[in-house]
Amino acid sequence: MDEKDEIIAKQAKRIAELEAMVAELQDVVKELRRQLSLDSHNSSKPPSSDGLKKVAHTRSLRKQSGKKPGGQEGHQGAHMAIPHEPDEVKQHFPAKCQICPHLTDCLAKDGVFDCAEKRYEVNVVIRAKVTEHQAMKTEHCPCGEEELRGSFPENVKAYVQYGNSVGVLATMLNTYGAVSLDRVHVMLGNTLGVSLSPATVLSMVRKTRANVSSTLDTIKEMLKDEPVVNFDETGARVAGKLEWVHNASSKTLTYQTLSEKRGQKGMEESGVLPFFTNVAVHDCWASYWKYTEATHAICCAHLLRELTSVAECNPTHLWPILFHDLLLDMKRIVAKKAEQGKQAVSHYFQKKFSTKYRLILTLAGRECPPPEVDQDGKHRVKRGKERALIDRLGKYEGEICRFTRDFRVPFDNNQAERDLRNIKTKVKVSGCFRTSAGCSDYLGIMSYLSTGRKHNVSPLDALSAALSGSPDIVLS
Repeated sequence: MDEKDEIIAKQAKRIAELEAMVAELQDVVKELRRQLSLDSHNSSKPPSSDGLKKVAHTRSLRKQSGKKPGGQEGHQGAHMAIPHEPDEVKQHFPAKCQICPHLTDCLAKDGVFDCAEKRYEVNVVIRAKVTEHQAMKTEHCPCGEEELRGSFPENVKAYVQYGNSVGVLATMLNTYGAVSLDRVHVMLGNTLGVSLSPATVLSMVRKTRANVSSTLDTIKEMLKDEPVVNFDETGARVAGKLEWVHNASSKTLTYQTLSEKRGQKGMEESGVLPFFTNVAVHDCWASYWKYTEATHAICCAHLLRELTSVAECNPTHLWPILFHDLLLDMKRIVAKKAEQGKQAVSHYFQKKFSTKYRLILTLAGRECPPPEVDQDGKHRVKRGKERALIDRLGKYEGEICRFTRDFRVPFDNNQAERDLRNIKTKVKVSGCFRTSAGCSDYLGIMSYLSTGRKHNVSPLDALSAALSGSPDIVLS
């Protein structure tokens, strides 16, 4: 080989290296652009993370129904209701009658004035109620006893103490209302005139959590026997670090716990999924698949967002749009059949869905083929988000379509996401939890209140029952 051929060979090698580098950089740029385009409409990021760049309504996953906005024809509507009979009645007489010297005589006669119209004004009176307990004694008992002395109720132990109603109000503000301890102290001090310190509020919250512990154990055991349970997890700042809230909930029960880990360890500490053998609905997080005793169902709302992201990043690819429409068609048919009292779609529709499912995946394989594999079984390049999604759709077809074969299984995992939303509100207001114990107390009480809400028990009634020794009211 002469010098000229050697130079050409080196240049060819260099060109190949540069082409490989350009291809790699193009993949990096594509991935960075994909990450920058992610928001709440095409990923699992919450709407609060969108910041000032709010998502346009035209990019929503929901399709227009064609109906006019507002109440539809036949909707009964709602209005303010009078809570009870008026405590006070004020009569307003004509202006001329008020200065008339015969007004007193007219009022004394029947039938002079009639009510022309009634209007009601609802106000709230907030004041502290103080009850004095007296232990009575006698030294002159006619029965011959030397001295008799009454005893105080078991819950009245100090010279001055707060009653259960104050504990209910403070706990409800701090947990259900997501109000910080300092603000509860200020609010109750201003409205009730009581010097309720933040430490006292915290002790009331801890007392409430202790009172509902037996009910929470019952909720956990009941969830293990539920036919369908929604599982999810979310992060929270606790004591300056990231910890994870694990949720297990159904239409009637909610149970949330705190763990340092997101994966299997946190699920084990929660104590529901390891013993669960029915349908578990989740977002396809890898740790869930380790529990093989359960029957799995995948949240299709997550898939819709991923498909939207793929379609936006790859405008020339048709398969994500077709798969997106297929999922919505399946949801529409399921809703229609459920209204007819069916428990699953017919064999005809199942075969139709499966055939279309496979055809779309075949198209996906042509538009985004899998990367070449070396002899050792490793991919030469990364699969990428699109190819990973295609592989996942192919692997878990049964779990994705389970909601069509069993109408008890929901299309999405919104039940778990709704139950977890309170933790995001609390962290957004307070910034973080100072201790893991405080966060666990909050999650326990919110699990209790959420279960009560699902049984039409108000937070006020639920907390009142908890502090009076009847916490199981939320399960009735």
